Amino acid sequence: MMPIVAVVMSLALLLLALLHAYWGFGGTWPGTDARSLARTVAGHKGTTKMPSAAACLAVAVALLVAAVWPLLLSAEIGAGLPDWLAPLGGLVLAAVFAGRGILGYLPGWRRRTPELPFARLDRLVYSPLCLALGAGFLALLFDRLEP
Repeated sequence: MMPIVAVVMSLALLLLALLHAYWGFGGTWPGTDARSLARTVAGHKGTTKMPSAAACLAVAVALLVAAVWPLLLSAEIGAGLPDWLAPLGGLVLAAVFAGRGILGYLPGWRRRTPELPFARLDRLVYSPLCLALGAGFLALLFDRLEP
């Protein structure tokens, strides 16, 4: 079961990385222009434009690295790496994704990101997805630790 979880997580993270790269190179989907895209995927108060191309591409690279990690944790890949590297990275990624998922439900975050449709999508899609990824990393970690 865990190899399937790892592959699904890796594919989801790969798709997210590709989407961020697309935005970094000027893509506007699911918006119709840069402003509507920013209101859909960034949502900061008064936003009129997307984060910089460099920021989008940096997130894409981080998501690509994260996409490899479920496979490392499930031992689908990773021969030759130090034994401590995959669990430590998995723990960090679990914390990052769970933290981002929780953040989406806090009043302070909502005050910073009130733009619609982002605020609605954050509650219904973005934060739950982050929570699921965080839980997936934890599940892979616990599975790895079982004798």
